Amino acid sequence: DLFVDYSKNLVNDDVMAALVDLAKAANVEGWRDRMFAGDKINVTENRAVLHTALRNLDGGPVEVDGTDVMPAVKEVLGRLKDFAARVHSGEWKGHTGKKITDVVNIGIGGSDLGPVMVNEALRPYHIDGIRCHFVSNVDGAHIIDTLKFLDAETTLFIIASKTFTTDETLTNAYSARDWLVGMLKDEAAVAKHFVAVSTALDKVAAFGIDTDNAFGFWDWVGGRYSLWSAIGLPIILAVGYDKFEELLRGAQSMDNHFKTAPIATNIPMILGLIGVWYRNVLGASSQAILPYDQHLSRLPAYLQQADMESNGKSVTRDGKPIAYETGPIIWGEPGTNGQHAFYQLIHQGTELIPVDFIMAANALHPLANHHDKLVSNCLAQAEALMRGKTEAEVREELSGSDLSPAEIDV
Repeated sequence: DLFVDYSKNLVNDDVMAALVDLAKAANVEGWRDRMFAGDKINVTENRAVLHTALRNLDGGPVEVDGTDVMPAVKEVLGRLKDFAARVHSGEWKGHTGKKITDVVNIGIGGSDLGPVMVNEALRPYHIDGIRCHFVSNVDGAHIIDTLKFLDAETTLFIIASKTFTTDETLTNAYSARDWLVGMLKDEAAVAKHFVAVSTALDKVAAFGIDTDNAFGFWDWVGGRYSLWSAIGLPIILAVGYDKFEELLRGAQSMDNHFKTAPIATNIPMILGLIGVWYRNVLGASSQAILPYDQHLSRLPAYLQQADMESNGKSVTRDGKPIAYETGPIIWGEPGTNGQHAFYQLIHQGTELIPVDFIMAANALHPLANHHDKLVSNCLAQAEALMRGKTEAEVREELSGSDLSPAEIDV
């Protein structure tokens, strides 16, 4: 279950009613419906925006240009399921006949942030015997530091690039290829240790990857929403296809809520409208995402891309200059670490910084006392930001200190 409490925000009933009216005036519901219908609402690239189709497991047809895309979506999911089963069972073997123990995903942006975030979030569900690693930065230290502890005979690489032309990804991919061939002394080894998430089959083949081991996705899937597609292959290898399908069904549940709930009770719309209020009325230039859950440590970075890449615009869809602020800077760290780093500015600085506190009601580890302290800190920080302290409360606290009355007055 998901519980969202927005009562601690700087809004009241009148503000929320005005924000709902704003959403209606902007035809947010109409644009939402056009998105689900497969209309090409990405006017810059003349494309549909249909990542929702990737998790439409129990829904009806979804058409783009008059063609139902669901058979293709389910065909790719089936191939991903079969491939993962072969790796997990040991049927898929490396060049020397050994079972795969390590998977390295090479990608950047949406081909990295989403899978990294989910893999970390689902760490308690990881399958024994498979370790997942992620390389994104073109800085050679990233690939070198990853490879130095791996065995070429038991390592599988996923090259995640739709066009197979992304510079950082291809640079890392060829370095990984050189390392593998250097270790195994055979160019033919590439086909047993590399797979691709790409639609550029000619380039995939030229690299040495069997095109039967290339998994595609579509131009109506934006990179920042692609973890639900074949880009999620490292997630499937880490936790198994059944858990990945649970992830899809959870997303589908939220899609259904977003699609059907009225604005005033629609969680994504409410949170989005409150964000508009903070940015354009109250002048907040940033928003902190503070997950009180170590397994959600990469969620701020994922949401940073999802929000800032989406809203990083200075013209309207009609090409006219925008006369309002399109979005805040998104940042954050997991609690309680941040309490000993930047909370001082949030509580007592001159900037208004809206905060989303996120926590899990139940821990997936046996250290109950740890979780109790984590939850207590989260709730206390949220209350402190909401209430603050009166002058009388501060004076009472300081009266028991070594400060003189004159120093307290200062």
